[in-house]
Amino acid sequence: MLVAEGDGDGLLGWLVRRPGGHGDSVAPVRVVIAGGHGQIALRLTALLAGRGDVVTGVVRNPDHRGDVEAAGGAALVSDLEAVSASDLAQQLVGADAVVFAAGAGPTSGAPRKDSVDRAAAVLLADAAELAGVQRYVQVSAMGVDEEPDASLGEVWVAYLHAKRAAEEAVRATKLDWTILRPGRLTDDPGVGKVLLASSVPRGAVTRDDTAAVLAALLDNPGTIGQTLELVEGDDDVFAAVAAIALTAPADDDADDPGKASPEDTAAAGPGEVGPRE
Repeated sequence: MLVAEGDGDGLLGWLVRRPGGHGDSVAPVRVVIAGGHGQIALRLTALLAGRGDVVTGVVRNPDHRGDVEAAGGAALVSDLEAVSASDLAQQLVGADAVVFAAGAGPTSGAPRKDSVDRAAAVLLADAAELAGVQRYVQVSAMGVDEEPDASLGEVWVAYLHAKRAAEEAVRATKLDWTILRPGRLTDDPGVGKVLLASSVPRGAVTRDDTAAVLAALLDNPGTIGQTLELVEGDDDVFAAVAAIALTAPADDDADDPGKASPEDTAAAGPGEVGPRE
């Protein structure tokens, strides 16, 4: 069951809790976030740590340790463009879930769109499988199902191609994956109201609400094997995620996340999508 916690004001008013095995206790989980210094990742870290979960943020730059720790997490300094899957897997042992929230950043060139937005997502999936971590939540981008507009430049084209390839690679694994495609991200305060579905009209969504949805997705196994788009809307975060869980595929492939085939639909056009480390 998903319940609201906090005072209802701002980001901390939309915490998602999981009942534990004893009364109203909450079972803490260990979550590793790749791209731990990204704006969404730091918000997610604060949400998860605030409810008692154990969060580790993977960062490339040691100078980012303090920001992760200030959000309530522990920092793991590791370069996802250089580390091997086996070495990363050693750092994931004992985790309950991983979140891929990394991005090469808006000033990076086309090669790093591939090495971070695609290859690092695949690396995290490979490491999770080696470490026995089943739950994998990926932050992707709207528009990856369409061929990108070449007039917007090679970097934009490379970015969407990388996100599409990363999604395809994650779907091919045996992990319990969920892919979230947020719309244009804003720094406005979150309100806990969203539109979440396999396909939604193009639009914006706050980073606060995106982080809250990620927390809810981690909690709800009914979202495994689904690719979801997210913009601002009228539904409570908890109700939106619960409704998605009710629409989970009922066929045999639903029991095998590696075989799940979420509906691919046209999505929003260019915009700022995905967190930046």
